[in-house]
Amino acid sequence: MKESAREMASSKTRIIVVAPARNLPEGAATLVRALASRLYGDAVDLVFHAQCFLSEGHFAGPDSARDAAMTEAANDPDAAAVWFARGGYGSGRLAPDLFDRFGPAARSKKYLGYSDLGFLLARLDAAGVGQPAHGPMPNDIVRPGGEAAVARALKWLVEDDEGSVEPHRIPSAPRVAFNAIVLASALLASPGVRLAGRILMLEEIGEQLYAFDRAVGAILSSDAARGLAGVRLGRVLDTPENDPPFERTPEEIVRFWCDRVGVPYLGPANIGHDADNMVVPFT
Repeated sequence: MKESAREMASSKTRIIVVAPARNLPEGAATLVRALASRLYGDAVDLVFHAQCFLSEGHFAGPDSARDAAMTEAANDPDAAAVWFARGGYGSGRLAPDLFDRFGPAARSKKYLGYSDLGFLLARLDAAGVGQPAHGPMPNDIVRPGGEAAVARALKWLVEDDEGSVEPHRIPSAPRVAFNAIVLASALLASPGVRLAGRILMLEEIGEQLYAFDRAVGAILSSDAARGLAGVRLGRVLDTPENDPPFERTPEEIVRFWCDRVGVPYLGPANIGHDADNMVVPFT
C-alpha cells in the first residue's frame, strides 16, 4: 500500500520560517500551520520565528532583528530547513558579515524562497552554505491556488519530493533560478554569484518590458555569466503597458540577449510568481 505523506516523514522534521524581507501576516501563518498539520501531523515541527511578524516600515523589523533571526535559524542544530516567509524587499540589506556568525549546523540545511530572497540565495550559494533553492514561500498560500504551491514546498522540504522539482533538467548541467531584476542587482552587490557552467532560469513580475530587457542584458553581459550552460525563461507576469509599446515579448528579449552573448536558449521553465511555481534546488 502506498505510504502517506506523514508516514514518509519517518522522523520529526523541524522547519524554521524567518522573514528577511517583508513581514508575514498572522493569517497566512495560521493557514500554513494547518496545511502542514494535515499533511504531516506531528511529524513536522513548523516554527514561525517571532521576527516574521515584526514591522518597521517596509521591513519585517529592523535590519538587526532580521539578521539575528536568520542567524538563530541557521544555527539551530535541530532544524533541517530555513524557509523564507515572503519576498518584497530587504534580504539584500542583511549584514555583509552575516555568514561569519554561522556555525556548522548552518551548512547542512535547506534554504527555500524566491523573489527578493534571490539576494540571500545567491550569497548562500556563493559561500557554499547549505542547499539553497528557488521555490514557494509561506505567504504564497494567500494566492489563488496557493495551497498547492505551499504543499509543494513542504513536500520538498520534508520528503525531497521529486514531483515538487522543476522538471526541465539536463544531467550534465547544474541549475539556478532567480527573479531577473533581483539577480541583476545581486550581481552588483555580491560579486561571488556563481552562474558559469549552469543553466540559469529567470522569472519576473510587475516590471516594464524595457526594465526586463535591461536586467536580462545586464545579467547575460556580466562576467559572472561567462560560460553559462544555457537559459530558460519562467513566467513574466503582470507587465505594465508601455508607452510606446515595447513590441518584444519576454521570450524575444531573452533570445536576443542569448544570441548576442552566445548562450543557448533552452525554452521555458515552470517557475514564477504564481501557484504553479516549482522548486529549483541550486546544483
